[in-house]
Amino acid sequence: MDQINRVLAVKEVEGSAELYVLIDFLNRNLKDKDVIFGLAKADHPGKYTVTIYRTDV
Repeated sequence: MDQINRVLAVKEVEGSAELYVLIDFLNRNLKDKDVIFGLAKADHPGKYTVTIYRTDV
């Protein structure tokens, strides 16, 4: 059965080299809490969209 992820929050932030490290850190340490973090390039130059998902639905 496919897993459905519910979006909890979305925020657009300034991009930086440490942003990938932060998202990876959060995912590794909070995966047992049924939360994952996504990172995508936003429509605006230099901006990224951080999305928080709930995975236990």
